[in-house]
Amino acid sequence: MTSLDSATNPAHDLPDVSGLVVGVLGGTGDQGRGLAYRLAKAGQQVIIGSRTAERAAAAAAELGLGVRGADNATTARESDVVIVAVPWDGHAATLAALREELAGKIVVDCVNPLGFDKQGAYALKPEEGSAAQQAAALLPDSRVTAAFHHLSAVLLQDASIAEIDTDVMVLGEERAATDVVQALAARIPGMRGVFAGRLRNAHQVESLVANLISVNRRYKAHAGLRVTDV
Repeated sequence: MTSLDSATNPAHDLPDVSGLVVGVLGGTGDQGRGLAYRLAKAGQQVIIGSRTAERAAAAAAELGLGVRGADNATTARESDVVIVAVPWDGHAATLAALREELAGKIVVDCVNPLGFDKQGAYALKPEEGSAAQQAAALLPDSRVTAAFHHLSAVLLQDASIAEIDTDVMVLGEERAATDVVQALAARIPGMRGVFAGRLRNAHQVESLVANLISVNRRYKAHAGLRVTDV
């Protein structure tokens, strides 16, 4: 493994990830389904995971594009990279049950711990600091990263939209793992992965979704992010 501290060239080439199998836990939900669709459309091998294989298979059949469906354990076991897009309420239980299957895998946590009240969305702060840090604590044998937090599920699933105009902030402890996630993001037309720090910085990235929800409600939009001068 290569430490991020040893990286000196910010403009290095990203790896070829075209042959990797990407699993999406929570792939029957809006966010997971949208990511599965975009990655499969870009040519990635994708497996949708769900608590039941039947539900996952039905969602995969609707998407087409060679997407397969399986239960969560099979999805984790047969994938090289696993995106976690489950509801926050089920985050800890889902990952704890898959510790063995996810060992050695690159895990990409895109869960946003949020609460909602009459004033709108607001950020929750898990005991571990963030959803990504909770994942790292529950999966000590996995290569945990955080990414894909700020994407509109509506845009992801809209087949009439050819490009998703946004940057993806990627966080993690290991350069090789964050490089893979950046490269996966770049497979989706219009999208770019930008390294944004270690997992200890994940809370503010996850929390920013509450602000984007406010933007979207005010302006009736599907806002994303762009990082300038990079």
